[in-house]
Amino acid sequence: MRPVRVLSVPAGHRYVAHLAHPDRADGVVRLPDPPVPGAAPGVWWPPVALDPQWLRDHAPELDLVHLHFGFESAAPGRLREWTAVLRDLGLPWVLTVHDLTNPHLVDQSRHAEHLDALVPAADARVTLTPGAAHRIEEEWNVPSHVVPHPHMAPLERVGRRRCGPARPMRVGVHLKSLRAHVDGVGVVDALARACAAPALREEVRLVVHVHEEVRDPSCARHDADLVALLDEVAAQGSGEVRWVSPMDDEEFWAYLSSLDVSVLPYAWGTHSGWLEECRDLGTAVLAPDVGHYAEQGPVTTYRRTDQGPHVADLERALLHLRCRRPRAVTAAFRRAQRRQIAHAHQQVYRAVLGRHGRWVPA
Repeated sequence: MRPVRVLSVPAGHRYVAHLAHPDRADGVVRLPDPPVPGAAPGVWWPPVALDPQWLRDHAPELDLVHLHFGFESAAPGRLREWTAVLRDLGLPWVLTVHDLTNPHLVDQSRHAEHLDALVPAADARVTLTPGAAHRIEEEWNVPSHVVPHPHMAPLERVGRRRCGPARPMRVGVHLKSLRAHVDGVGVVDALARACAAPALREEVRLVVHVHEEVRDPSCARHDADLVALLDEVAAQGSGEVRWVSPMDDEEFWAYLSSLDVSVLPYAWGTHSGWLEECRDLGTAVLAPDVGHYAEQGPVTTYRRTDQGPHVADLERALLHLRCRRPRAVTAAFRRAQRRQIAHAHQQVYRAVLGRHGRWVPA
């Protein structure tokens, strides 16, 4: 019997690729992303498959649709039309709720409208943590399948042997291009003060990475307050500041592997692929107590208040990590987890296909 043909939106993302069984065919074929007119090869955004007419034209080629990311630019009414077309075509569809709050937006009202259009309409929902599933049940009165986040680094990189913690311990925070939920000034200021505490001054080394465009006044991401703070941190020697270009995968994995601790500088959020890459590469994660980061796996958390990160709590967390590092994840664990993730998705797909009266793959 042929495999089930799944249109993943998008397909060209490592998270989606790592939902497949790592060792063999698993009865699911994830179709490639439709080409985006005018975009370079491999660019999947904005997703062509979210066009209702595209769905009508290509429905015979699909058995099931699975929406993950990429709907931020669509109007809520367009998404409601899209779900109505799926219903009219008799195409079952699954939604994975990655973000209950959108990391790219300060005002969450549009994202809330998107979720209102999508969550109740899906034939099945997947999310990554029990806390997120509970939130979905509370908000929309619908159940979700909880399936953990897969590895993000390649399996051959997971669990590589590393030297013991550096002395001083390297504590890194990468602000990238200041996505909306990145609290650059608050986190850098609090970390610099925590690292300067007497108990940590000789024990840790703060390393801040940030994209070059942030210090360019002509760029939309420019933040003069953050630039001034980073200049002060560098001048006082309280941390190392590196202005960098976006990294490719190899550079990014090398960067994460160079750290003992990676601090997530987020003011809000739900789940994190960055967190999973740190786990894969043996880098401890220090995450804020927002969203459901702490449920994804063994992480150390720090408290956020209305004024930003709690400095004393960051100091406590860093002292804890200096003395006790979390056990590194292994390739064997990630491979076994990946098998379970593939099986869980296959079961979800079988169930929704069966409810639609379609054939169910063996």
